[in-house]
Amino acid sequence: MTDVNYDYIVIGAGSAGCVLANRLTASGRHRVLVLEAGGSDRRFWIQVPIGYGRTFYDRRVNWMYSTEPDPGLAGRSSYWPRGRVLGGSSSINAMVYIRGQREDYDGWAAAGNPGWSFDDVLPYFRKSEDNARGSNEHHGSHGPLHVEDIAHKVHPLCADYLAACSEAGLTFNRDFNGATQEGVGHYQVTMRNGRRMSAARAFLHPARTRPNLRLETGALASRIVLEGSRARGVEYIQNGRKVIALAGREVVLAAGSINSPQVLQLSGIGPPDVLKPLGIDVRCAHPHVGRNLQDHLGVDHVYKSRKPTLNNELHPWWGKLWAGIKYIAWRGGPLSLSVNQAGGFIRTRPELVRPNAQLYFSPVSFLKAPPKTRPLMNPDPYAGFLIGVQPCRPTSRGHLNIVSTDPTVHPQIVPNYFSTDHDVEEMLEASRYLRWLASMPTFANVIEQELKPGPEIQDDDALIEDFRQRSGTVYHPSGTCAMGPDPQCAVVDPRLCVHGLTGLRVVDASIFPTLPSGNTNAPAIMVGEKGAAMILEDA
Repeated sequence: MTDVNYDYIVIGAGSAGCVLANRLTASGRHRVLVLEAGGSDRRFWIQVPIGYGRTFYDRRVNWMYSTEPDPGLAGRSSYWPRGRVLGGSSSINAMVYIRGQREDYDGWAAAGNPGWSFDDVLPYFRKSEDNARGSNEHHGSHGPLHVEDIAHKVHPLCADYLAACSEAGLTFNRDFNGATQEGVGHYQVTMRNGRRMSAARAFLHPARTRPNLRLETGALASRIVLEGSRARGVEYIQNGRKVIALAGREVVLAAGSINSPQVLQLSGIGPPDVLKPLGIDVRCAHPHVGRNLQDHLGVDHVYKSRKPTLNNELHPWWGKLWAGIKYIAWRGGPLSLSVNQAGGFIRTRPELVRPNAQLYFSPVSFLKAPPKTRPLMNPDPYAGFLIGVQPCRPTSRGHLNIVSTDPTVHPQIVPNYFSTDHDVEEMLEASRYLRWLASMPTFANVIEQELKPGPEIQDDDALIEDFRQRSGTVYHPSGTCAMGPDPQCAVVDPRLCVHGLTGLRVVDASIFPTLPSGNTNAPAIMVGEKGAAMILEDA
């Protein structure tokens, strides 16, 4: 079956795809088809901020990927939840709004990507943003994406965390997305009036009534239709039927850091040594499709607390019931927040010129949660909390490859965590930093016992073995269709056009040449904004 012509076909209604859907249809001049493999986001546990604990293992909204066993993690496989629903991973994430550091984007530009310095991308961050603090040189207040302050309703234990940080010499930072990222404070999050502000809620749903936008859910892209070196359309599977939709101008791949390279490889665009054994004709030899995979790894230090934590509220059945009543009646209580309530950005060595690690403070612990269950919904039966840390700029690089011509078969994901000495040393320094922070007087009065790593873990070798056994993804996979000027080293050019082809772009977090220093959802939305602007300029 062949669908009618569109000007643009967008594959994926995730963080960037929802932005594209909105911006490309705003003028009314262009007909846009958006294909989303998942379904509706009109689900209670998607709208509830803490509901990502419920969607963590929900196949109805989650791709539920697993990596190959990784030597860097003592042979463990990592579980990678990714959104398979309108809004993509912005519908199932922890909602922390962080842009990264100026130097991250200046580094992209210096690597041969004009137009991607921090001063170049800041207007697109501001364009998307409706910040609760209003407009200034760093923030916008008229965009679709509401960014909310939570300092007035975080758990009281956050004050102890900030007091201990002050004792450690860390400065308070009210705005991690302002003049500097360094310091500690409360996170801002993408929510509004007690409900998650996903990319679907912010960008897609307001555009749904436009006659020039067509959205198809349950539509799994199986390949890009090529005529010579030009992308002409998309083949997708919906309700068991194959459909081909044609694009008069461009196909825009916004399926994320796993699905975008998967679709390219299924289309014959990728490394020949991956495609040929599967019988796929190589339409455009691209050795770097699926390469350059980067992710943030984090480790938690977990403590038994002398003061009450969220465990006291959410462990007993009656506490869960009362929390549900407070949320339904008043959009308040613990269900109305993420558990990543405070944190910050630190230098693990004073001689560093900028922060190299990110802290998370969560007034909850879930060591007793059974494996492969919803850990956030099963806190420990005692007062506990955790402090997590992630090094900001890992140097390890992984890859992913398709293993079948069937688009429903998950690709092979090889993260190569801790495959460089730099990454091992950074995590060791970060782990020692957490130990030092926990020794501050305020924490000494709060902490009853260190549960993990545990007091028996002391020397460097033991700490390294501990984080190899316990550290895990912070859910920021990026870079698998990296941007760069050289087609031998990159997949897309600085205009996000796929090298060697016309009529085809990639616009999502897979184009990051290197990881931003922090959470990746805000940068993915920025890429959607900038990508849409470039598409319309080139039209």
